[in-house]
Amino acid sequence: MGNYTLRTDNVPKELLIILDIIKGNQITTELLNDTDWKLFTQLLIHHRLYPLIYPRLKDYDQSFFPSHILQIISYKYRMNTIEMLKLSGEMIELDSLFTNNEIMSIFLKGPALALEIYGDISLRTSGDLDILVSIDQLESVNVLLCKVGYKKDEYFSTTLDDWKWRHHHLTYYHSEKGIKLEVHWRLNPGPSKEPSFRELWERRSRVSFSGHSIHLLGKEDLFLFLVTHGARHGWSRLRWLVDIHKLINKDMDWPSLINRLKKYDYMRIGGQSIILSNQLLNTSIDKYMTNEIISNCSKKLANEAVFYLERMINLHSEPLPEDVSNFHKKHMFHLLSLRQKLLLILSFLYPYPDDVDVLPLPKRLHFLYFPLRPFLWSWRRVKGLRKQTISS
Repeated sequence: MGNYTLRTDNVPKELLIILDIIKGNQITTELLNDTDWKLFTQLLIHHRLYPLIYPRLKDYDQSFFPSHILQIISYKYRMNTIEMLKLSGEMIELDSLFTNNEIMSIFLKGPALALEIYGDISLRTSGDLDILVSIDQLESVNVLLCKVGYKKDEYFSTTLDDWKWRHHHLTYYHSEKGIKLEVHWRLNPGPSKEPSFRELWERRSRVSFSGHSIHLLGKEDLFLFLVTHGARHGWSRLRWLVDIHKLINKDMDWPSLINRLKKYDYMRIGGQSIILSNQLLNTSIDKYMTNEIISNCSKKLANEAVFYLERMINLHSEPLPEDVSNFHKKHMFHLLSLRQKLLLILSFLYPYPDDVDVLPLPKRLHFLYFPLRPFLWSWRRVKGLRKQTISS
């Protein structure tokens, strides 16, 4: 990658030590001097890297690490293995349920991903199961899940058809099993262009769990999904980047992948992920990939992502600090190609469920929300400003 070097001066020393352990670099007592072991542990947990670190600690002198830190990592590793076994069992049950009811399904992450690219479910964490189905079968899936004890989280309105492209998954929770399930009909939220479910199904791969075959995205589609997911979250958890590192080392069809990155406007994101993986995890990148994917824009985006490594950022923990929120909004816009930026701007002209709340209309008159959108948006802004004035 030439003379390019990622700027990591402000990344915590403890996180750089974690990366050294993952890379198998030599750790010395001098390097560990003045290590904040509490921060070290917090970073391991935040970035979900403790399952990967634990087996590698055997390669080092145990006196390098405080015993209580080793105990914490060992405990977290064992608990994660138990959780992954539980999710594996549920994954097999759900796959059988859908197969028996003629529903085509592809598992996106979880135990299937762990086994496919790590070779061991205990080496990766997963808080839930993610499954992709055709949008045409969403209602059938909903009925089946409700029958077996799952409850849907109604966190967005389906009054207008915008949910089909603005959102990309429904969330379900099984209270007795303590399992969260996300049912996707798209890989990413819109507005964006992506492969159809039929294309993804035809290119799917399989991974075996105790003789049970589970469908997973094909390697090139999996790369596309993982880089868009990781980039959308600012690579704020390094587990996602380790996924990319592992996947790059698999036997992928790079010309085919590059064509897909170009087709769906994700070249800059693909380049960003490869730069980060190369610079932080020593991922080997051949000249063909560098020449085809890496650009100055990708380098700029990679440096922007370092912001998320300099601090522990949980994007799901709202409200975010103002500086983090402002930076994240700008970074998300920078990730978009010109075409995607235009689509995003145009999407604001499409009616939102909030417009229905301001002016309820019968379904046959929903088309009127399009010409009325600017006025309804302005009215909500005026009402919001009035509320602020009164409260202050």
